[in-house]
Amino acid sequence: MKIDGLHHTSTPRNHFASDNISPAHPLVMDAILSANQGHTLGYGDDYYTQRACEKLKQVFGMVSDPFFVFTGTGANVLSISALTRRSNAVICAENAHLNTAECGALENFAGVKLYTVPSKTGKITPADIEGFLSCRGNQHYAQPKVVSLTQATDFGFCYTVGEIRQLCECAHQNGLYVHMDGARIYTACAALDASLKEMTADAGLDVLSLGGTKNGLLGAEAVLFLRPDLADGFRYVRKQGMQLASKMRFLAVQMEALLTDDLWLTNARHANRMALYLKKELVKIPGLELTREVQTNMIYCIIPPRVINLVREQYLFYVFDEMKSEVRLVTNYDTAKEDILGLAEAIKQAMHIHNG
Repeated sequence: MKIDGLHHTSTPRNHFASDNISPAHPLVMDAILSANQGHTLGYGDDYYTQRACEKLKQVFGMVSDPFFVFTGTGANVLSISALTRRSNAVICAENAHLNTAECGALENFAGVKLYTVPSKTGKITPADIEGFLSCRGNQHYAQPKVVSLTQATDFGFCYTVGEIRQLCECAHQNGLYVHMDGARIYTACAALDASLKEMTADAGLDVLSLGGTKNGLLGAEAVLFLRPDLADGFRYVRKQGMQLASKMRFLAVQMEALLTDDLWLTNARHANRMALYLKKELVKIPGLELTREVQTNMIYCIIPPRVINLVREQYLFYVFDEMKSEVRLVTNYDTAKEDILGLAEAIKQAMHIHNG
């Protein structure tokens, strides 16, 4: 494994690089195995997929069928492309995953422009939306059409349900759609004690990229149109976008398992609790500085470069800002206290070597 130029070859252990590096949850694997029986129709015309669709409708209160896809980038790009023309623009935070870590996929596939908003938290406000509206009707400018929110943001911050509602009201009053990148929506809901429906459909959202891989699934995400009329024709967009699975049942049953008996919430609550536990251990270490509030399962802190190199011989994590020596540590549904204590001890030892 190569992380930021480092090769990691030690015995596998629980690391802190991201919430997509953990194994698939055992109950998800059980669901896959249960669907791996006999022959059934492909491309979603099967019993398992229809059952999963009904489960998602129960949770989100949708009328239109969900669309299962392989990747979060695919969910983001295809859902937004279904709402836009090539002369349109999408308003988002400048540090949104859509802008910084999807290799220009939206611009390439949909041909739209991104209007980005500077943000220290990754969140945007109604005032940020209004700041881009003066170009409407001017043929020299890409026309705003979609507002994209990241929940939780790449810094681990959460939009409250009230904030989402205000953003949706502002957007809709100005003829804009609202999309949510929900790759990490589960930890946000857990942190705010809000249901998935309250966070999305009830708040006025138009379309959701529903994550899965960052909460225990094996390469399964979904696009949910919370306004059914917007889903018209999306089945062709998904096929053209190379996200239509022939053996759809194996994606569908994973999402069904995640939403059954609130497994998503159990996983997210645990990840959030482990982040708070990690914060508690890190603040005990002299010379280590936490740089952002911990709201979900992410911790940002400053560690001396030499210490980073020593610790990453044992644990993987990303350097977020090389200039500041700021790193990001992410906890998972399977992070144990022993993992956190091991990381804290490795940092302590490395700091001792650094300071000695």
